[in-house]
Amino acid sequence: MAYFIFTKDSDNLEGTCYQITENISDLNNLNIDQSNYKIIEDSIDNFNAVKYGTKDIVSYSGNIITFKSITSVYKTKQDLKGYIDEVIRFTSNFLKNNINHPQFNQFNNYSNQLKNLNLDNIVYPLNISLEQYFKDQNLPSFHTLQIP
Repeated sequence: MAYFIFTKDSDNLEGTCYQITENISDLNNLNIDQSNYKIIEDSIDNFNAVKYGTKDIVSYSGNIITFKSITSVYKTKQDLKGYIDEVIRFTSNFLKNNINHPQFNQFNNYSNQLKNLNLDNIVYPLNISLEQYFKDQNLPSFHTLQIP
């Protein structure tokens, strides 16, 4: 089962998802005091839909998460580069402050994968998320909400 971590006491408020984790181990490795958050267990299918950019998290009510369907499109290389730069920034912040974290190597490798991606080898518009693109290339991928 996957876990969606929200700001506590934010039922029916949009934009309160803080992080997502694929499993209990990743949940336990987050740099958070879990008692300060609303943690909802949900299906791996919904997790993957968010991770690979076909659904976005809207809000929660009780233990029910509301999702909306989305479509990822990077019209140009510059659009994709902007997104990659944002992910590298998130990842770099984590790496700088968490050298002893159990997932350090995993995200360090991912950061290097992002930095070394040849954007000229991609056909634009790219009508899938970067995460789905990596999955299709048999490469690791992570949603920014997975970064501890």
